[in-house]
Amino acid sequence: MHRYTATVAWTRQDEKFVDNKYARAHEWRFDGGVVVRASSSPQVVRPPYSAEDAVDPEEALIASASSCHMLWFLSLAARQGFVVDSYVDEAIGEEGKNERGKPMFIRIVLRPKITFFGEKVPTAEELEHLHHQAHEECFIANSLRAEIVVEAT
Repeated sequence: MHRYTATVAWTRQDEKFVDNKYARAHEWRFDGGVVVRASSSPQVVRPPYSAEDAVDPEEALIASASSCHMLWFLSLAARQGFVVDSYVDEAIGEEGKNERGKPMFIRIVLRPKITFFGEKVPTAEELEHLHHQAHEECFIANSLRAEIVVEAT
């Protein structure tokens, strides 16, 4: 089994804090030295307390599900001899409530647009099978309760 780590770091500036009026901007630090500016979603905590130019956890979750699916799709396509030239997914997360009335993502829709190179192009059935396999292998998808739908174009 693999272990993954991330460091999330936030520091109070000169805000009072107890009045709930403080900046939510923070950093995500990953191995290899990558640092990502993060914040609460402006849809959840209004600016100026959220940083609109930062990645929020909700966006990151959707991107993680999409990225995991894509990486598995590319691997599976390569194994089957299909050459992928481009893969663009404009994924959407739909929020709802769980059985306790708490907000959660109830559905993630992946909408990949894939361009293949060469004469060997998957049939519609093969493409559907590749997406199904990628979904089955993606451990991000296997970790989430939300329904994940692939609407390949």
